[in-house]
Parts: sequence; C-alpha cells; structure tokens
Amino acid sequence: MDARTQDGTAADVGLGAFARRPRPDPRIARFVAEALDGARTVLDVGAGAHSHEGAAGSMRAVAGAGPACARRPALLARAVDAVAGDLPYADGEFDASMTLFDVHQWSDVAAGLREMRRVTRGPVVVLARAPEVVRDFWLDAYAPEVLETEARRHPPVRDLTAALGGTGRVRAVPIPLDCTDGFDEAYYGRPEMLLDPAARQACSAWSFVGDEVREHFDRTLRHDLASGAWDRRFGRLRTEPVYEGSLVLVRATP
Repeated sequence: MDARTQDGTAADVGLGAFARRPRPDPRIARFVAEALDGARTVLDVGAGAHSHEGAAGSMRAVAGAGPACARRPALLARAVDAVAGDLPYADGEFDASMTLFDVHQWSDVAAGLREMRRVTRGPVVVLARAPEVVRDFWLDAYAPEVLETEARRHPPVRDLTAALGGTGRVRAVPIPLDCTDGFDEAYYGRPEMLLDPAARQACSAWSFVGDEVREHFDRTLRHDLASGAWDRRFGRLRTEPVYEGSLVLVRATP
C-alpha cells in the first residue's frame, strides 16, 4: 500500500480476479477485534476489497488507488488515497490503528509503522505472516519458489515490534479448517482448492513466479492427490480443526 508502482500483488491484477475473491474470516476478525480492545476510532491502513473492518466500530480507512480500493464494498468506510509512510492525520488522532495482510507490500515498513504509531493513542495492530516459519507448510514440497517469495517479502516480526516500540505482544493466530481468507495456509487441509487458479491468484506470491512453477505445482499435486501420496504424508491435516502456521498478530501499545 506504500508504493505507487504495481508489484504484481493481488491488489494489482485486473478487476476480474476479484469476482471469486475469498472473504475475511470472522474467526480471524475476532482476534483483531480483541486486540483493538474496544477502541472507538480506528484507522485501517492498507484497506482494500478484502478487509476485516467489521472488527471495529468507527473506522477510517487508508488505501492506495487501484482495483482493490475501487472494489471496496459500499458498506465499508470510504478509503482515503494515501501511503502508509505519510498519513494525513494529526498526532494521536485515533484510539487504535490496524494493518492487515498488507505490510509486506510497503516500500518502507518501518516508516509506515512509525506513522501509525504517531497517529494512534492506543494499540497498533498488525496482522501479518512470520517469514521465519512460512516454509514449514506442505506447499514447500510442491512450489518452494512461492514460499521463498513469501518469506522474502514479509518483514521479520522483530522488525515490526522494533518499529512500533512501546510494549509489544505477538501471538500466533490459529487458522480454521474452513478458513475463508485467501492466503495459502487457509487451504492447509484442503489441497484440492489450490488447484484452482482463482484461489492461487488471491495469494500474491503466485504472481511472482513463472508459469513453469505453476505448471509443476499443478502437475505434481494432482498426481500425488490421485495416488494418495499427499494424504499419506499430510493427510492428518484434513481433520485438524485449526492450524498454527505463519499467521501472527502483533499488538503494540505506547
């Protein structure tokens, strides 16, 4: 949300890609709402079509121009066109602020988080993925290039807490088996779903790899599902009610 150039993320693909875009999962939204701690005024930085803004009350949204912003549902707050590193608000204007699944797209993560801290009196909440454990997911056996991309793009959690300062808390967010969000771990127990190009397109890392990677993934996963090889190795995940992977919630107070 910080840069004005297209970087191949899900927010930059054509509007048609959003027709089947996954929905924010209400169970993950509850973790966000808890972290906001009943704040009356909340700033959402990096808001787009895929937003957990229902987790808060009075909301102000910031989003760069582009398809994701254009597709924001009418029931959500109108988004201001700005960048994370230069927020058009006064010091301490908000009770809380949040950024969800977005910091990995910022050109200067530390500057953006410092700006969020500046305009926020209370908690700053960041929903992100911990790159240190991204590759602990079964997808690494089929498309390691995708998870290498994820790990490279996401800033280390320690960098997030350092930029926010104050008192920080980091907690893993369990992912439900029928998660409706669109990141790859949402399909931890439903591998067949990732054979759908529309499902993969909602996870931006796939747009950074070549056709040969996608073709290899499709071919090998189909083979292993048909032969039972995937289930022999990972089949326990089909019945795990939640999965603790790389999804984390960072909460910092002054």
